[in-house]
Amino acid sequence: MEATPGRERLIEQFKADGLNVMFGNPGTVEQGFLDAVDAAEDFHYVLALQETVAAGIADGYARATGGAALLQLHSGVGLGNGIGMMYQSLRGHTPLVVVAGDAGVRYDAMDAQMASDLVAMAKPVTKYATRVTDRHSVLRTVRRAVKIALTPPRGPVFVALPMDVLDELNSEPVLPTRVPLTDVAPSPASVGRAAELLASAERPVVLVGDGVSLSGAQRELVAVAELLGADVYEVDSSEVNIAASHPLRRGQSGHMFGPHSKELVAGADGVLIVGTYVFPEVFPELESPFRAGAKVVHIDLNAYEIAKNHPVDLGLAADPKQALRALAGVLERLLSPQRRAAAASRLDARTRERALSARGADSEQDGTPMAVFLRTLAERTGGDLIVFDEALTTSPLVTRYLPPERPGDYHLTRGGSLGVGLPGAVGAKLARPERLVVGFAGDGGSMYTYQALWTAVRHGIDAKFVVCNNRKYRLLDDNIAQYWRERDIPEHGFPGSFDLSHPEIDFAGLARALGAEGMRVEKPDEAVAAVGRMLEHPGPFLVDVQI
Repeated sequence: MEATPGRERLIEQFKADGLNVMFGNPGTVEQGFLDAVDAAEDFHYVLALQETVAAGIADGYARATGGAALLQLHSGVGLGNGIGMMYQSLRGHTPLVVVAGDAGVRYDAMDAQMASDLVAMAKPVTKYATRVTDRHSVLRTVRRAVKIALTPPRGPVFVALPMDVLDELNSEPVLPTRVPLTDVAPSPASVGRAAELLASAERPVVLVGDGVSLSGAQRELVAVAELLGADVYEVDSSEVNIAASHPLRRGQSGHMFGPHSKELVAGADGVLIVGTYVFPEVFPELESPFRAGAKVVHIDLNAYEIAKNHPVDLGLAADPKQALRALAGVLERLLSPQRRAAAASRLDARTRERALSARGADSEQDGTPMAVFLRTLAERTGGDLIVFDEALTTSPLVTRYLPPERPGDYHLTRGGSLGVGLPGAVGAKLARPERLVVGFAGDGGSMYTYQALWTAVRHGIDAKFVVCNNRKYRLLDDNIAQYWRERDIPEHGFPGSFDLSHPEIDFAGLARALGAEGMRVEKPDEAVAAVGRMLEHPGPFLVDVQI
């Protein structure tokens, strides 16, 4: 095979793996590689104005496509900028393939300007991090990284690419990366044991996470939950793992306080955990939240998460779809008529509760600008849109009017990094150009990555954006109020550092400064008009809704 510069051959490798779009922000040590990118056919570079934005767009693109996304960062300083958003991808298991350049292997001993240990920087926020130092192993190393990124548990990987290594001639073969198949089913004996543990439960609970979505196991999950008559709580969940309208779905467990999660499972005598870890709170319970004698079964492809924090009776390292399908089959045979009747009764009770709750919600007259905006958006679109949700304290209202029903139609922020809402919507729209994509962000979070609007305009990405503007870091208000209650501290004024009201931010003006269009909504009747303008505008459009 004829030798060509490594920088050109690397692009061919990316294309062989279907990575035809690269998100990034350029730098001098990557200039030769980016020059080759500019000349390459069928390879598209999406420019962001800062690395955090590029990483957020790449994360949204990967989530919307269900595959990997390619992210280019600039040496140590650019990698440092992107690390916070890469942590979001690590916690959310987004398969990002992250590359960054450096001046070259021959300069290592000089400890020169911008020199840093890129691999050491990247390791805490990736599944795998390495540096290529030999021209004969550039493509081999990249294929290994792509394989690791896409193998469950999926996640970001990092490869440092020295300039001089990419400048050298390379004759490696360009081959598509082979990702191992992980749709493995547990043994009949282990499935039988799981069914025996769960079948006798009178108060069963199912805890699910994004491992269900990744394996496409939503139907199988519903089948098992209905057979057991079990309430389903979503834990560390950011995709649609069970339709919001299903009567057994009880909502999110939350990510802040362990006592809340403990309440959800305290009365359960049978617990099935699928595709997640327990529990993901910032302040978790140190003791087991499960009651004494409760039978706990944990299914996940990520064996590390099984029994990581709390003991279980049975752990199955298996594909959730295969395992749940097999479990449903055994439960069909194993459950007694009395157990079936009890499960049906629990399902019927939840169905009636859901109907009463829906009638109560319909009777409520929520006339706030945000509620009117969301209600109008739902009516105008029939709910046929993709929502990228970083609304945080406004998320319950968003999902009330735009409930997550279909896989791929809803993406929730994850990992704790602020600023994913706007760039995530840009990435999702680029991945799904035929769909309406609306990104929701708080006023505080949006300012981390507002430059994403410029990228949307530059590349003709017709995403829509909503800033939920309460002029504060409202989540911090809520959390410190909990802190005061736990420590018997009298309530008093919230810290000034949580307040964003002065100087006032003109979000619509900022959108226009970046080439997009925008408007501010202060009154309910303005919200109706804003939905119309947003949907009719041919390009990126932002609505600043006052709360």
